[in-house]
Amino acid sequence: MTSITTTKSYKGPFIAMVILLSLIGLITSINQQFQLPIKAAFLQNAGSYENTLSTFLVFAFFLAYLLIGPIAANYLEKHGYKKTLLVGISILGVSFLFFLASAIQYKMSIDSPINFHISDAVIPLSYFIFVFGSFVSGSGLTYLQASVNPYIVACDVKGTSAVQRQNIGGTGNSIMTTIGPLLVAYCIFNGKDGNQVDIQSIIIPMLILIVFLTILFIAVNKMQLPSIAKTEVSEGDQAKVRDLLGFRQLTLGAVAIFVYVGVEVCIGSNFNLYAKHDLGMTATEAAKMVTFYWGAMLVGRFLGSFTSHIKARTLLGISTAVAAILVIMAIYTRISWMLIAVGLFHSVMWGAIFSLAIDGLGKYTAKGTGFLMMAVVGGAILPFLQGYLADIFGKWEYTWYLVFAGELYMLFYALIGSRGKRIVE
Repeated sequence: MTSITTTKSYKGPFIAMVILLSLIGLITSINQQFQLPIKAAFLQNAGSYENTLSTFLVFAFFLAYLLIGPIAANYLEKHGYKKTLLVGISILGVSFLFFLASAIQYKMSIDSPINFHISDAVIPLSYFIFVFGSFVSGSGLTYLQASVNPYIVACDVKGTSAVQRQNIGGTGNSIMTTIGPLLVAYCIFNGKDGNQVDIQSIIIPMLILIVFLTILFIAVNKMQLPSIAKTEVSEGDQAKVRDLLGFRQLTLGAVAIFVYVGVEVCIGSNFNLYAKHDLGMTATEAAKMVTFYWGAMLVGRFLGSFTSHIKARTLLGISTAVAAILVIMAIYTRISWMLIAVGLFHSVMWGAIFSLAIDGLGKYTAKGTGFLMMAVVGGAILPFLQGYLADIFGKWEYTWYLVFAGELYMLFYALIGSRGKRIVE
């Protein structure tokens, strides 16, 4: 009698992980698109700080990846992937409560507002509650990111490979990122613009999201998820910072990741502010443009799956060179579609930079990967810096040189910086 060994199928848990990965894309996208509505709702008396304070929303969101990332990693190590996943869902739900509290507090304080004065700016308390909610939201996603991706790989489903499951999850993430701007513009704020924006419009969508997360939490908690073995190295193999810094391709690659995430978010989040202030577009027109930007990234990732025969260095060199040309042409011609087209070339940069940065790290690969993830904080700093520069210049046009400089650095990394050797033995 022949015994047949079968692999357990985790179709249900895999679907749940795809939903969570899609949710990560959606929340990241709508957080960026909240900049224009909160500017209209909270920052009408912000004076010369309106762009700086608007972009601070994205700064707070991505700052969580740097500050909370190590905490999430320690929690994962002590309590495992499933508990980390559930904590991430819980924290995300709490962030929606802060968004609700911001809208409710703003409505209740119309007659007797609680304001803070910063130089010539008058900022309502509701703004700070909303920004803190953004930080909490980023914190929740930090926990989710640490556990969802490993589960995508571990959840065996008949007829699929780990790579296929990653592609399915990544597609869901990209689709939700793409439609995020339209959801904010049309579903949450009903196509309203400027002073017509009513921050109370977020109440019902946030309540729906809280209910959805509650159901998802209960479902995931009851699911039998696959066990994921911990990756451990011996004490003698533990990487120290000085060891990691000895890899030129890693240290310069971390800067490239910092710059990449920064310039990607500069266009994805700040284009709305630029389009409305400098180009005279409405909020819905700008949202459509941003949707095309994220859509171009989705198309680029799909096309990128057919470029496996092209070396990462070549792919990064070509994509950054074309992106730099498009950005500088957008500055001089004021043709906004050129900025949007950059998304097509941004789509392949993350994978190319990442693979070049960890190439040759050997036993230090795991620690090197964690080191690179800290560089995601570029998504906090560069868009915020761009908003600050917009307030100094009085317009956004010249701030795109910051993005142009970022594209040039990544081109340098592709041609020279990624040709690494270990400096410290």
